[in-house]
Amino acid sequence: MQFLFLGDVVGEMGMQLVARYLPALKKEFKPQVTIVNGENTTKSGRGITQKLFKDLMKAGADVVTLGNHAWNNQEIFSFIDQTPNLLRPLNYPGQDVPGHGWTQLNVNGTQVAVINLQGRVFMEATDDPFAAIDQLVTELQAANVNVIFVDFHAETTSEKKALGLFLDGRVSAVVGTHTHVQTNDPQVLAHGTGFLTDAGMTGPATGVIGMEYQPVIQKFLTARPNRFAVQTTGAGILSGCVVNVDAHTGRAKKVRTILIDQDHPYQNV
Repeated sequence: MQFLFLGDVVGEMGMQLVARYLPALKKEFKPQVTIVNGENTTKSGRGITQKLFKDLMKAGADVVTLGNHAWNNQEIFSFIDQTPNLLRPLNYPGQDVPGHGWTQLNVNGTQVAVINLQGRVFMEATDDPFAAIDQLVTELQAANVNVIFVDFHAETTSEKKALGLFLDGRVSAVVGTHTHVQTNDPQVLAHGTGFLTDAGMTGPATGVIGMEYQPVIQKFLTARPNRFAVQTTGAGILSGCVVNVDAHTGRAKKVRTILIDQDHPYQNV
């Protein structure tokens, strides 16, 4: 079983890259499940709208995950409860959190769970991601759901790797998002969990993690607040990964990264 995953889609350019390349990538890799992180898809780079969610699904996503910008666009509260394949982090605090932190798919008779989780180090306060995922995975395993994919939206490499090792052998894959920089560590951990610290981003390549670089530099120079805007011109980048999983055992066989940019052109479009 193949999982195709695209890292944080940023702004209009990110959406254009998804529309252009995702159908071709699906044709090449033939994934059974395609997951896209869409928490930065709006023009401002913060949040998602119902139209953007539908556009990602139309381009080929089966599940759209979010992260710390899930609530930045108020429109989400009008539709997230009715869209089980749009996931906000499982460990958001509160008793009546809108939406869903995970979803279950039937893939040719195999039950597959996709989970969205958010880290706590250098991030907004949330409930403990380790405790939340531990409880849910225990429940899924009791229900004989062995194929489990986790998008861990977190800042630090240490927290992401720690979660991967914590879940090693219990889930099929842990793939990190949020930093917008693809890491060079695709691997299968000792007990069969596929792992990648960060899938990277899909969007403008010439700014600072998708934003125009001049305001960012000014903030570093002056230590004063500045208004950031998504880069809308220049080259683009598409980042993600493919995880091959044994559908019977839920163990990963291989993790490989996907990178499309000026230095790594994609020929199959």
